[in-house]
Amino acid sequence: MIRKVDIKDLDALSKLFDSYRIFYHKNSDIEAAKVFLAERIKNKESEIFVAEFENNLVGFVQLFPIFSSTRMQRYWLLNDLFVDENYRGKAYSKALLEAAKELCRDTNACGMLLETGKQNEIGNQLYPACGFKKYDEVNFYEWVNE
Repeated sequence: MIRKVDIKDLDALSKLFDSYRIFYHKNSDIEAAKVFLAERIKNKESEIFVAEFENNLVGFVQLFPIFSSTRMQRYWLLNDLFVDENYRGKAYSKALLEAAKELCRDTNACGMLLETGKQNEIGNQLYPACGFKKYDEVNFYEWVNE
């Protein structure tokens, strides 16, 4: 089952989020994850959908609102998508992406944007299979405040 997150999911979601961060080579910090997620939920700064199986959270997707000036519409940044390794291959990722698409439709957004590593073989197969198109017309740059 896919549903919107509730603040009562915070403990379970924080553990999943911590696993997600570890997957991306960050140090485990469940308490910081809990604080980060609680702020996003309470301040309505992101939209989070969770995948649930037998009353356990097994995956999540988190989107942040941004805007397209040229299109003059809301645009969503799909920043995080994660499914517990024990539940991969069971279509949870696709279902979470469908929830994200529905959010775009419901908010009259022009679409959503995401990035994934070139080495993320699963993601680089999943996203095109779910209707995402690789956008090669621009260069992606990042500035990091260090």
